[in-house]
Amino acid sequence: MEHGTNYLQSAVVFLLAAVFMVPLAKRMQLGAVLGYLLAGVFIGPSLLGLIDNPESVASLSELGVVLLLFIIGLELSPKRLWVMRKQVFGVGLAQVLLTALALGSLGVLAFDLPVNTAVVIGGGLALSSTAFGLQILAERKELNSAYGRLAFAILLFQDIAAIPLIAMIPLMGARADSTAAGGDLAHVMEVVGSIAVVVIGGRFLLRPVFRSVARTGQADLSTATALLVVVGTAWLMEWAGVSMGLGAFLAGLLLADSEYRHELEAQIEPFKGLLLGLFFISVGMSADLGLLQSEPLQVIGLTLLLVGIKLPLLFVIGRLAGGLDKVSALRLGVLLGAGGEFAFVVFKLARAQGLMDADLHALLVLGITLSMAMTPLLVLALARTIKPKPAVLREPPPEYRQLPDDAPRVVIAGMGRMGQVVARIMRAQGVPFVALDTSVDTIELTRSYGNIPIFYGDPLRPEILRAAQVEKAEFFVVATDDPQTNIETARLVRKLYPHMKIIGRARNRQHVYHLLDADASPVRETFHSSLEMSRLLLTGLGLNEEQVAARIRRFKRHDEAVLMAQYHVYDDEKAVIQTAREARKELETLFEADHLEDQGIGHH
Repeated sequence: MEHGTNYLQSAVVFLLAAVFMVPLAKRMQLGAVLGYLLAGVFIGPSLLGLIDNPESVASLSELGVVLLLFIIGLELSPKRLWVMRKQVFGVGLAQVLLTALALGSLGVLAFDLPVNTAVVIGGGLALSSTAFGLQILAERKELNSAYGRLAFAILLFQDIAAIPLIAMIPLMGARADSTAAGGDLAHVMEVVGSIAVVVIGGRFLLRPVFRSVARTGQADLSTATALLVVVGTAWLMEWAGVSMGLGAFLAGLLLADSEYRHELEAQIEPFKGLLLGLFFISVGMSADLGLLQSEPLQVIGLTLLLVGIKLPLLFVIGRLAGGLDKVSALRLGVLLGAGGEFAFVVFKLARAQGLMDADLHALLVLGITLSMAMTPLLVLALARTIKPKPAVLREPPPEYRQLPDDAPRVVIAGMGRMGQVVARIMRAQGVPFVALDTSVDTIELTRSYGNIPIFYGDPLRPEILRAAQVEKAEFFVVATDDPQTNIETARLVRKLYPHMKIIGRARNRQHVYHLLDADASPVRETFHSSLEMSRLLLTGLGLNEEQVAARIRRFKRHDEAVLMAQYHVYDDEKAVIQTAREARKELETLFEADHLEDQGIGHH
């Protein structure tokens, strides 16, 4: 029982530290990542010593990074990866090579390190923290910004580059034996075989497995299957001597186009958040603050040297290769200027192979940890410098989350330009409805005009849909300002509630096609208003109301016919590649058809 009690005690310590430090850090606008790091430092052996063995949680916490990379893979379809190839394999490769060369050369010339040791240290320090970088970008809602996309591409390449670096270490190690050649070939075969198993299994086995699990209707079984896929892939890759994270990323990538993508994401998200927090805590716990007391100049010097070399290089790469402006390039440098979690793995292996002694290893680990701790502070400082009054993300009051008990006939997701009009008409007609939005300001403003049933909630979360009693509604209106959110919401609602009537807001013809795929009724946000403008214009030009109505009716009928004809071929690879040409041809076709139709009418 004593063993179990120890585990429970450790769990209580971790949760208490997180619950206390993370809200405090967020209140001070330092971000959740730094909160977890500080929590780890406090409970670790360097300060309070509540957890005396940081290694005990290291393997479990690494699962957080694994789950993060799986979700990244889920959100990144192979098509999107192909689109990003220049950024990933161009800018990413340039960053890793230049940084590794600069840091490795410095190690040889300034600190008289052996070449093989300098190569490993340069390569390890060139890698940045995927978990840190993406978490900070997500917190600041900057994943889709220009520098956020470039940072993601660089981090993705770094994760790929970590594999050959880890594979090289035994070859360069002082303890590598002479019979390594045969072993190397066997290792290569293991790596190739494991990747092949993941790719083939992901392509042909995963969908049937998820289909059969989905038929059972058991939510807990679905969660277990999702975790099995991620953890199983990670284990297979680790067995083959490849990065666990890359295995999980591959599995996610293969399931990115799957109809079960959203469910997988929803099932894994809670585990990812908790384990990623544990990972940051374990990084904080591993920091040897005693070394900072005994050799402060060396530790601080190494930290500043690392950031001082990486940051300017990233700035230059961002400007020249990434095409960023000065501010965005600086943000990129600040975000990725620190060391990363893969460096811990690389240096641990290097020490085992005799490439560095215990003192150098401890110094490097502490330097990387301090550089990671600096990152949220530097990001915050930069944000305040560039924008003295940054927009603070407001937390919704509890009453905004409390959904009504009465079942609605209509659920409206998004109270933007279109959603608010629908809501007003529903209210005027006395139709019971519920509106969902993720903007506290929108909710506040809407509620100030009366008792309008609008609540805080993300329509992409199944539990929110359940709480809103969507299953009892007749119609689901998807009207957010983001087309991709509308498409994904329509897909999710169709999957969870097959008999629901869905009306979706579309920005353009491509969005219409995706909504039709989800069996939703699309409404183009500018189409009908454009027709109304044309009606006023034609009336002003002297046509009578009957003529105007006939012209607009004919145009609308023809345009909808063209739309439906194109819908059947929109996912054609050739059509996707030649989007611009297709758009021009479509416009020519529309005008030519109008001309021919007018000639026909003239003959009659």
